Amino acid sequence: MEPYADVIIDLSVKNVDRIFQYRIPDHLKEFVKPGVQVNIPFGKGNTERKGIVVGLSKETDYDPEKMKELLDVETGAVPIRTQMICLAFWMKDRYSTTMNQALKTVLPVKAKVMPREERVIVSLKPKNEIETLLIEAEKKKYRARIRLYRALLENGELPLKLTSEKLGITAAMLKPLVEKEIVDLKTVKKEPGAGNRFPEAGPVALNQEQKNAAETVIRDYDSGQRNTYLLYGITGSGKTEVYMELIDYVLRKGRQAIVLIPEISLTYQTVMRFYRRFGNRVGIMNSRLSAGERYEQSERAANGEIDIMIGPRSALFTPFPDLGLVIIDEEHEGAYKSEAAPRYDAREVAKVRADMSRAAVVLGSATPSVESYYLAEQGEYKLLTLTKRAKENSRLAGVHIVDLREELAEGNRSIFSRRLKGLIEDRLANRQQVMLFMNRRGYAGFVSCRSCGKAMKCPHCDVSLTYHKNGRLKCHYCGFERPLPDRCPACGSPFIAPFGTGTQKLEEFTKREFPKARILRMDADTTAKKGAHEEILATFAEGGADILIGTQMIVKGHDFANVTLVGVMAADLSLYAPDYKSAERTFELLTQASGRAGRGELQGDVVIQTYAPDHYAVSSAAEQDYLQFYRQELLYRKMMGYPPLVRLLTIGLSSKREADVIRASEDMKRVILREYALDGLKVIGPVEDSPYKLNDNYRKILYMKHESYDILLKVRNCARKRENIPDLFRNVFVQYDLT
Repeated sequence: MEPYADVIIDLSVKNVDRIFQYRIPDHLKEFVKPGVQVNIPFGKGNTERKGIVVGLSKETDYDPEKMKELLDVETGAVPIRTQMICLAFWMKDRYSTTMNQALKTVLPVKAKVMPREERVIVSLKPKNEIETLLIEAEKKKYRARIRLYRALLENGELPLKLTSEKLGITAAMLKPLVEKEIVDLKTVKKEPGAGNRFPEAGPVALNQEQKNAAETVIRDYDSGQRNTYLLYGITGSGKTEVYMELIDYVLRKGRQAIVLIPEISLTYQTVMRFYRRFGNRVGIMNSRLSAGERYEQSERAANGEIDIMIGPRSALFTPFPDLGLVIIDEEHEGAYKSEAAPRYDAREVAKVRADMSRAAVVLGSATPSVESYYLAEQGEYKLLTLTKRAKENSRLAGVHIVDLREELAEGNRSIFSRRLKGLIEDRLANRQQVMLFMNRRGYAGFVSCRSCGKAMKCPHCDVSLTYHKNGRLKCHYCGFERPLPDRCPACGSPFIAPFGTGTQKLEEFTKREFPKARILRMDADTTAKKGAHEEILATFAEGGADILIGTQMIVKGHDFANVTLVGVMAADLSLYAPDYKSAERTFELLTQASGRAGRGELQGDVVIQTYAPDHYAVSSAAEQDYLQFYRQELLYRKMMGYPPLVRLLTIGLSSKREADVIRASEDMKRVILREYALDGLKVIGPVEDSPYKLNDNYRKILYMKHESYDILLKVRNCARKRENIPDLFRNVFVQYDLT
């Protein structure tokens, strides 16, 4: 037995971000192995700290007589395989983070999970009586009851927690049904690791394109190849069915699968599709789970009680013993990139983890990121395509571009173009549904003084406050809030007014223009309450509203058969953002929005209102032509020197003191230019980040461009060494992002 333990200390501090060795006392030798959590004496005062054993050693450069001993082993800590520790080491180097931060990301947080009881909703009536009750509820428009009865008909027994979270079923709504003996709340003992019970359904028959895509992956898998695949399929082409076919294949091989889905798309309908296909073999990871519940899900995966984990990017670190497949749906989503340290990209990490496990990776999207499609063209990914909608009678919507400059020139000052207004009236008359997309919440974009022209700004962030209909001004970055003043704080003028339009104001205009329409609004304000997101979607799906107004959360993967018109109110909002990916994001949003119309048997229409009808992001989205957009965007990035054609290192510096961040950023630029100017490195900045001031922190950015990843890696390491100068960087926080 090796006598020394290699330990990482549970402190995210750079000067202790290394391995410390401890002697293993005899009584702990059988318990100490890589991955266990230990208590150790640390520092001059022998303060008790926690650490993680990352290896065992027979030799040491330190005097064994002076070496400290481990105090004890945390029993019940999650045993972590060498693979996950190796993944943490890779993330440490790739994302310039501490080993401790990397380990905390890949390892589940230990939390005690006691045996507990679970409440389930069970039907006391036979199926035919529930069907009768559903018809009655639909006549009386009891929306919550409609959702409950439909769920009972589909699944029989419903876990109360999932039903409450995902369908908005409250205790008050259940009470009269329990009293009438229609349903009952049954308490069952649920030991840690026990899953929910769902009836399994058979696979759906795939069309030829879906079969070809699935068979390509399976054929490679059988021959021993473990590739990364890009599944590019138009909206409604049935990518999820291909995922399920591949998961089924991997499960039959005795291996496990991880499915990453953006949190916003992790709806009740999505979850239930997987439950109905794979039953109790499915685990769900989401942001609403407590630390104990997350730990429980990890334990179930490690113990072989589940074979599939579905969730946002954190689900990637599920400790499956024999991972065989990683699927990343909507791979273009920015949510797969972490904004907190370590700033990892789930797509990159998935590839590394898959290589370690001999697993395959499938990235899916109707609008693949430019980087992913470029890698497919270069042969690093295998490209699979779905060009037709899965439903036979479903056709892509007809798209109409409206030039708002012409509308204004012809005297139309309304937020609704004449074409959009006419189509909305037609849909309402035919009892079809409409979605209106406005990618800005609130009542107005900003409030300013008409006398001096100054806008009301957040005192903590360098951004304008957004006006909400309740008379409050809010900062959508830090949460600061204040009432609308009677007079301008700068000049004292009473002439202050809101400008611009958000979802609240759009809702007001829509009610005024179409007074008989039933309208729902879905944005960060209306979905703040738990379960509100699902309740709004369920109400709309059941026909409880004619028009759904919302931000980008309404265009992410939802499937409403009766929606035959989508109006994009202001396509330019994301087009001129200070980001080289602004055209790509605009194209993605417009294409995703267009994909919501005509998903049933009825033909759909999309109206895109814009001041830039000739921009290639708008025209390509109108034609649903991804390749046309991709070619234009790649040409633009080639001319301007942006990824994926060059590598980009972003160094972000922030401080509470403006002078400190200015001095530190200028010093870092000077040193980098001195060391690497001859290597063809292009340095831009330091420039002010957007917003420059955020949560009372001033922020500067340096951009470095080079074709060589290795050169930028050296630049980053040079910059990290510079951080060790306390006079310059004591009060400055630095983050690195290497693309």
